[in-house]
Amino acid sequence: MTSKAFCPSALLTAGSDWRPILNAYQQLLQRLPHEPLTWLITGVAGFIGSNLLEALLKLDQRVVGLDNFATGHLRNLVEVESLVTREQWARFRFVEGDIRVLDDCRAAMHWGAGFTVDYVLHQAALGSVPRSIADPIATNETNITGFLNMLVAARDANVRSFVYAASSSTYGDHPGLPKVEDQIGKPLSPYAVTKYVNELYADVFARNYDFNSIGLRYFNVFGPRQDPEGAYAAVIPKWIASLLKGEPVYINGDGDTSRDFCFVANAVQANLLAAAASARETRGQIYNVAVGERTTLKHLYSLIRQGLTTTHPALANIQPVYRDFRQGDVRHSLANVDKARRLLSYEPSHTLAQGLQVALPWYVRQTAFASG
Repeated sequence: MTSKAFCPSALLTAGSDWRPILNAYQQLLQRLPHEPLTWLITGVAGFIGSNLLEALLKLDQRVVGLDNFATGHLRNLVEVESLVTREQWARFRFVEGDIRVLDDCRAAMHWGAGFTVDYVLHQAALGSVPRSIADPIATNETNITGFLNMLVAARDANVRSFVYAASSSTYGDHPGLPKVEDQIGKPLSPYAVTKYVNELYADVFARNYDFNSIGLRYFNVFGPRQDPEGAYAAVIPKWIASLLKGEPVYINGDGDTSRDFCFVANAVQANLLAAAASARETRGQIYNVAVGERTTLKHLYSLIRQGLTTTHPALANIQPVYRDFRQGDVRHSLANVDKARRLLSYEPSHTLAQGLQVALPWYVRQTAFASG
């Protein structure tokens, strides 16, 4: 996690008076340590979940984490522990459990005596379009049944807000670019179906129970602690690991497929802003979480290779291997983040290039550690 996401920057005020102006997120980061609250992160041992955990503990918050280690890793929690103080780590309570079990969801709604969860950041899910095509039942059980269990447990615990990880896959076959929240097409995979159903359930709970939820449609989030291993690894960590290990890097299709890659610090910002949002018009909404810049896979590969050659010059001439397009993938993806800017005061802190500057050294260290 880069310090850029958490350190207020000085901006020029009107006239000749140079004073720091804090944006909404920076103000929130300054306020939270003085107002400790209780947060539940589902999928806390995963990539985004562990980054949220790190951010909240560094802000002196109380955190409950729920995970069954189906896709998360204990090593992510160990790394977070090494990055916070002993006092901050003592504010973390871990519950090993499964969102498919309602009792586990209910058990996670309490940090300790006298502290019920204020905010839920629901990240737990079975991700990956190919995984959902290979096993739609498992994807449905976790992403729909598990999501409904979390809604019920959070409603019964009377939490202040429920922020959940939605997905850009919900846009499906809609051809329009950039993607705007109220214009979606037909889903192209079982995974996309489950994430759309999440949005429908959240809306129904808002209508029937006055339940405060906000969905964040992530666009290709990347960064430290994203798993490079396995058949369903995301493209950035997988390519980095393959290059460092001397393995082929595969590009599905002609390389002109494009994505809006979003560094994890931007996702952390969106989660905290959404949870803290108090205006009525912000509630029950869906927001794109991205940068608003489109990058082709060919250009992404060039950026990664160029970044790695500073420490691994032998990689300078390594070329990727092209293969068939992957079933269920959309051709192009680009987000319009105006709604998040307007209602949540979201402002991405990192572009793709800036995020890679942070992520690449982390992956180099991790790959060297795994190989050694």
